[in-house]
Formats: sequence, structure tokens, C-alpha cells
Amino acid sequence: MNINQAIQSTFSSEAQKATINILYTAAWINQMQTQFFKPYDITAAQYNVLRILKGQYPNPTTVAEIINRMIDKSSNASRIIDRLEKKRWVTRTTCKIDRRQVDVKISSDGIVLIDKIATELSKMENQLNKLNVIELEQLNHLLDTFRNQ
Repeated sequence: MNINQAIQSTFSSEAQKATINILYTAAWINQMQTQFFKPYDITAAQYNVLRILKGQYPNPTTVAEIINRMIDKSSNASRIIDRLEKKRWVTRTTCKIDRRQVDVKISSDGIVLIDKIATELSKMENQLNKLNVIELEQLNHLLDTFRNQ
């Protein structure tokens, strides 16, 4: 379904149509992710933090570095880490070098969860297989170009 049909609207310009199309598609992907993560009792933002921590494993990382690498920078990383810690998916310790700094590390339970999710998530991401590799490269290039203005 094209964007005109999806929201039953016409647009004043191709730029306006592209902007609405990007926003609509982002919301569509967000809704798919919300439904996907629900059975795991995790949010997309929490998954993003676990993914970042797994990339650093076995080393811990700081909250500031997590925030820097998050997809949604407006997310409250401290609260997300609190929730992940309560679920025993991460551990937090005071940095030995700088006591003002908190180090965060994914736990073994967190690794098990993220590995389980990653397998299933790849199936959901297969939605993008509607595009061939060249089209995906073009899409990535266009989105990167758009953000770099």
C-alpha cells in the first residue's frame, strides 16, 4: 500500500510526501517491534541497551557511552538500566578508577535473552527482503544523505 492510500491524503510536494512516508514507516516499524518484544517482557529501548552491552562484552561500559550509542537518544538510559538490573539482565558497579562513574555489564541471563531474541528478530527483519541488496544499499545511502544535511 502506498502512503497516499495508507493515510488517505494527498501531498503539496514530493518533499512533504517523503517526510510523511518516513514518519509513517518509522511508526509502522516501531509498532512491529513493540508487538515482537512483548512476549519477552522487554521494550525496543531495553533491547537496544542490551545489544550495546553485548557488543562490549566482556567489558563493561558507562551509562554515557550507552546513551551515545542508543538509537533513540531521548530514552532515559538510567531508568532503562534500572529495569534491566531488576530483571537481572545487567549488572551495575561503581568504577574503581572514577567513583562518580557507573559501569554497566550484560549478565549471563541477558546474553541468553538477547541471543534468543536475535534469532527471532532476524525473521521479523526479513520484511526488508522485499527489497534486493542494491535497493537496500540505495535506501541506506538516501537515509544517510538525508540525515547529513
